[in-house]
Amino acid sequence: MQVENMKSTRGNTVPNQFIINHKGEEFFQSYRVIIAKKGNGKTYLDSYYWDYSITTGRYRNQFLNETIKETRAKIESGEYILTDLNS
Repeated sequence: MQVENMKSTRGNTVPNQFIINHKGEEFFQSYRVIIAKKGNGKTYLDSYYWDYSITTGRYRNQFLNETIKETRAKIESGEYILTDLNS
C-alpha cells in the first residue's frame, strides 16, 4: 500500500487529502473518509461523502481530473457508481 498527500495547484503538500494505491486500485481519501475509488476500469464515489464540502470537492475534482458538472453527468449516466465506500 502506498499513501501520498495530494498537492495543491502550487505544488505544496496538502494536509488531510490523500491518494492511496493498493493492489491496482487508487483511492482518494479526505481526512478519514474514502471519497472515490478507481479500479478495474470503474470509478466509485461514496454516496454520502462524494460532495461533502468545498475542500473535498476541490481535491475530488483534481483526483478525477474533471469539474463537478462532469462528475454529476457521469453519475447520472451510470458511468460512475455511487456506493458506500466507508462501511
